[in-house]
Amino acid sequence: MKALTYARYGGPDVVQISDLPRPEAGAGELLIRVHASAVNTADWRLRAAAFPGIMAIPGRLMFGLTRPRNPQMGSEFAGVVEAVGDGVTRFAPGDRVFGMQPNGGASAEYIAVAEDSAVAPMPEGLSFDEAAALPFGGLCALVFLQDFANLEQGQHVLIIGASGGVGTYAVQIAKALGAEVTGVSGPDSQGFVTGLGADHVVNYRETRLADLPGGYDLVFDTVGVASPGQALGLLKPGGLFLPLNFGLREIGAALMNPLRDRKIRLEVNPDRAEDLTRLAALVAAGKLRPVIDTRFPLDEARAAHAKVETRHRQGSIILTMPEA
Repeated sequence: MKALTYARYGGPDVVQISDLPRPEAGAGELLIRVHASAVNTADWRLRAAAFPGIMAIPGRLMFGLTRPRNPQMGSEFAGVVEAVGDGVTRFAPGDRVFGMQPNGGASAEYIAVAEDSAVAPMPEGLSFDEAAALPFGGLCALVFLQDFANLEQGQHVLIIGASGGVGTYAVQIAKALGAEVTGVSGPDSQGFVTGLGADHVVNYRETRLADLPGGYDLVFDTVGVASPGQALGLLKPGGLFLPLNFGLREIGAALMNPLRDRKIRLEVNPDRAEDLTRLAALVAAGKLRPVIDTRFPLDEARAAHAKVETRHRQGSIILTMPEA
C-alpha cells in the first residue's frame, strides 16, 4: 500500500510516499480502507519536531530523540471498514467510519486501529473528505469549550485564530452552545469567519489584542499568540483563559490562579470515540459543518504539509487517497 513516511525531522521535503505491507486486523482491531486523511498542526509539529514550549524535550523523548520512532505519518482519517479482527462487536465490514490515530499512520491507503480507540461511524450525509476534516479541530474545539471551559449560553468568548484548523470549529461550537462570539483572524478571512457564525470579527493586522474592549468570559487562543498577561487583561472578573498551546510562562501564570479572580486553565484534550459521536450529533443537528481549505492528492503531500506550516488557511487540509 501507499503511505506517507519520514525518516528524519525537517521541512516538507522530508515527506516521502512509501510502499509498505498492508496491515492486518488483529484481535479487537479494524482494518480500514482510508479514502481521505488530513494534515493538521500536530502532524506538522511531529514532522518538524517543532514541539511548543516546554514540550520540546518531552516531545523528542516520546516520539524519537534524533529521528521519528514511528516513520508513518498522519492522524486523521475517514474510510470504510475492510475487515474486523476477533472480538470486534461495534463495527462490521462496509461501515463508513472516521477518527484519530494520534500515534501516526492515518495518511495511508489502509490503517489498522483498535475498536476501542478514537473511531466512530461517519456522520450521515458527509463525504469522506468532509469527515476526515472533523476529528482534530472538532475534538479540540468541543472538549476545550464544552468540557474545560463549561461555556454557557449568553457568555462572550474571544476566539483567537478563528479561521484555522481548530478555530473554524470553535466558532461554530461556541455558537451552538449559545455564546456570543468574537473571532480574531487575518484580513482575508473576515467574511469567512462571519460565515461560520461569529457575531464580531477582528482583523489582527489592524487591531492589537491590547486594544480590544475586553470584558470576555472566555479567551480561547488556538494558535499561541496571546501572552497570559494580554489574555487575562481581556477577561471580566471570573473569566477564563484557555490556551491550546502552553509553555513555562503559561504554567507560571497558572500557579498564580489562587491570587486572582481571572484564571488560566492548561489542558490537553483526549481523543475519544464518545467525543467523535458528540461531533457527529452536532453535524446531524445542523449546528456544525466540516470546513475544507484545500484538497491535495496523496502524491502532493509535501505541498499539503507546506500549506499547513504557513498557518494561514481557512479550515482543514485534506489528502485524498488513490482509488482502490
